[in-house]
Amino acid sequence: MASQAPAPPRAPVPPPRPGSVRRIWRTVSPYAYLAPFFTLFAAFGLFPLLYTAFVSLYRVELQAPGDMEWRGLGNYTALLGDEYFWVALRNTFTIGVLSTVPQLVMALGLAHLLNYRMRGRTFLRTAVLLPYATSVAAATLVFAQLFGRDFGLINYGLGLVGINPVDWQNGTVASQIAVSTVVVWRWTGYNALIYLAGMQSIPDELYEAAAMDGASRLRQFFHVTLPGLRPTILFTVIVSTIGATQLFGEPLLLEGSISGGISHQYQTLGLYMYEQGWGFFHLGRAAAIAWVMFLLIVVLVGLNALIARRRSRKEARR
Repeated sequence: MASQAPAPPRAPVPPPRPGSVRRIWRTVSPYAYLAPFFTLFAAFGLFPLLYTAFVSLYRVELQAPGDMEWRGLGNYTALLGDEYFWVALRNTFTIGVLSTVPQLVMALGLAHLLNYRMRGRTFLRTAVLLPYATSVAAATLVFAQLFGRDFGLINYGLGLVGINPVDWQNGTVASQIAVSTVVVWRWTGYNALIYLAGMQSIPDELYEAAAMDGASRLRQFFHVTLPGLRPTILFTVIVSTIGATQLFGEPLLLEGSISGGISHQYQTLGLYMYEQGWGFFHLGRAAAIAWVMFLLIVVLVGLNALIARRRSRKEARR
């Protein structure tokens, strides 16, 4: 029997070139850096959103979350026939307007003042952020005492000028003003610092040219500052709109009632969802309310972006 010839030795595999490894890492590294964010977003953002949409199609009670009965769009149609849903929707809109418009106007004026050189400017810029750093629970409880009917400081001040005491927690307009005041107090300084950062990005040459043309500070504000702040203003409007739609802590803690007052006079959509889910144990209907709020936010943000885009196009044509 003939002996087998020995197999020829294998050629050694050349190590990967440093350039190719660097090229592969350059391609993969952005995805590796973004992977933790997308993993957390999928686990705590996307999955709860999709699961809430799934639950909104069933009748689910908090006492027996495993017993699910198919309803289709029944939870959504039930909302349309519930008068308290429309009350909460109207309250969300009115409180949102009462809190967002004064808040952004005051923040814009405050940022304009902080943009000038003055003594203690750094301290003032830090101080305006203190309300935002205060917890919503502490701020609302303090304002609830200030707006007290019998011993509140606000009614005491009104009495000094001859105005009768106001029932801030039972009146419809008064209670909504009280809730909006807490929101304005907490978020004005935050938006002021955002506007201040936007003002500091505007070139100084524009102000110098406007001053050489004889423009006063007021005219510089309207013709230089506001046009330069248009993207920043759009951002704050969108964020404030989202926050107003999701308003929950302030109306809940003003009186400590999940119904938003005796006649639901300041119950927002967030508080209405909490009442349905944790007060009446209707998890399916609460999930439907959450998706209605999500769709409402998408529509409002889209309208804001559309209006801003059309306005910028008109000014570009001019």
